[in-house]
Amino acid sequence: MTEHDRLVLRLADITPLARAAGIRTYPLVGPWNAGGDGVTSGITEFEPGAAIPLHTHNVDETVLVLDGTAAFQLGDEEFTLAAGDATWVGAGVPHRFRNPGPGRLRFHWVYSARHVTRTSCATGETVVHLSDADRA
Repeated sequence: MTEHDRLVLRLADITPLARAAGIRTYPLVGPWNAGGDGVTSGITEFEPGAAIPLHTHNVDETVLVLDGTAAFQLGDEEFTLAAGDATWVGAGVPHRFRNPGPGRLRFHWVYSARHVTRTSCATGETVVHLSDADRA
């Protein structure tokens, strides 16, 4: 076993990454700390009113709502999600999350691979997940 074969992560020890206005992500498992070609995961928090634009990924994604309420757009449909609700989105499927409030929205996400990209449905631009361009 090597140090990249196993991890114990404590959220209190992870510095969050600022994303769009009112959104921050705590990166958990990914190419920054784990070997192999397994999953990429993290926790993202949205302040009331914060949203990410409609986008797709190159890999499958599942999200579990931990706290708050999410407005989840999947293609042309919108769903209201509460703590304990989960989603699964296949690669290439347009989706987005926003926090309608009143409190903070927090969810755990898992991607099915280490190399993850996000493509904006509005512009067609593709960026590497959690890169500087993704956080702009």
